[in-house]
Amino acid sequence: MPSISRSLRSAKAQKFSAAGLGIAGAAALAVTVVPAGNASADSARSAARTVDAKPAAVSDQAPIAQTQSLGASSSSLVSAKTEAGGEKRGSIAEALAADEALNGTIAAKTQAESRAKADVVKKKEAAEKKAAAERDGEETSRSGDRKADYPDNLDGWIREARAIMQEKGIPGSYEGIHRNIIRESGGDPRAINNWDINAQNGVPSKGLLQVIQPTFDAYHVEGTDYDLYDPVANIVAACNYAADRYGSMDNVNSAY
Repeated sequence: MPSISRSLRSAKAQKFSAAGLGIAGAAALAVTVVPAGNASADSARSAARTVDAKPAAVSDQAPIAQTQSLGASSSSLVSAKTEAGGEKRGSIAEALAADEALNGTIAAKTQAESRAKADVVKKKEAAEKKAAAERDGEETSRSGDRKADYPDNLDGWIREARAIMQEKGIPGSYEGIHRNIIRESGGDPRAINNWDINAQNGVPSKGLLQVIQPTFDAYHVEGTDYDLYDPVANIVAACNYAADRYGSMDNVNSAY
């Protein structure tokens, strides 16, 4: 019997120890959750539930918020890229339009310049033709006036020639011209020398003052006929040559 009593006491002691440990663990948990020493078990449980619920709520919402934030960022980035691409295409289109406008302006300017140059050329040609016509008319008028004013003989030829010579600044008196004409041709405007050195060289002396063709060509005076046999043209060309070589026809007293 004594041994049975010790066993029962030992078993009770173990139960009490286990119960004490359980109570101690509960007390420790309550103290950890609720710092105040006078808080009730309901407050502790409520606080424990609150503490347990908050992390769950945070952990559930955080990924959603991050996903939404990433989605918004991605959408903003796509929108920005789209807008940038649109602006770039718009800039390229504007640049191409500006180039086309510039090319059109250059082409128009080139055409305008070409037309202006062509107009200038046409006006110049027209002015030259008009001036030439006026000169021809004046020369014809002067020639007609001279022929009308001077008789068609040696005296008239010399006087007409001297009038032209005075206009052109060519020296030569009536006497000096007349003297040389009589010696060279006898007053015949169709006289020709076929035997002297000039004739042998193929350029015979012709006309009132026996002028060879090369000399006539070199000393012909504008306003007179371009004909070596024309009496007035022959006198004026011969006097122009004599003025250049001898100072004046008055200084010529022999073949020249």
